[in-house]
Amino acid sequence: MSGTDIGTIYAGALRNTRALERQGLEQMERQLSGLERYPEYAAVLRRHVEVTKGQIDRLDKALEAVGESPSSLKETVTSVAGSIGAAVHAVAQDETLKNLYAGYAYQYDQVAAYRSLAVIAERAGQSDKAAGFRTAVEEETKGAEDIAALIEPVTRTYLDLTLSGSKADS
Repeated sequence: MSGTDIGTIYAGALRNTRALERQGLEQMERQLSGLERYPEYAAVLRRHVEVTKGQIDRLDKALEAVGESPSSLKETVTSVAGSIGAAVHAVAQDETLKNLYAGYAYQYDQVAAYRSLAVIAERAGQSDKAAGFRTAVEEETKGAEDIAALIEPVTRTYLDLTLSGSKADS
């Protein structure tokens, strides 16, 4: 990485994190349409969709502050990856459970990304932005905790629906 400076690393980390958030947003929005039998799960996703939109806005402002914009190629690739992930889960018998597990793991992926981004921002002299990224760590941790609290009740509902012959997935 000869010749790479902290500004380049910071801008790349911002674009990567934004692409990650866009992918998550698309997956959550897709999942919402099939959760009518899981109102608590849908409510958690709706809340986190709004949090994610705020995080994307925060990332956009950080990119603008350094004269950068999101990478449309990276956004397209992560969007396709998100669509493929959702499509793979959609053909699974237990789509709802698989999406729940993936969402839980995804929250912690985002926690790690924001923790790293906060350090990079500080090193790049963007301490004011680092504070926002630390807030995102708290938001993503809360999201993971909210999803963790759903694992058992959603599994019970899934089992009740499936074992009674009702449709459990979208």
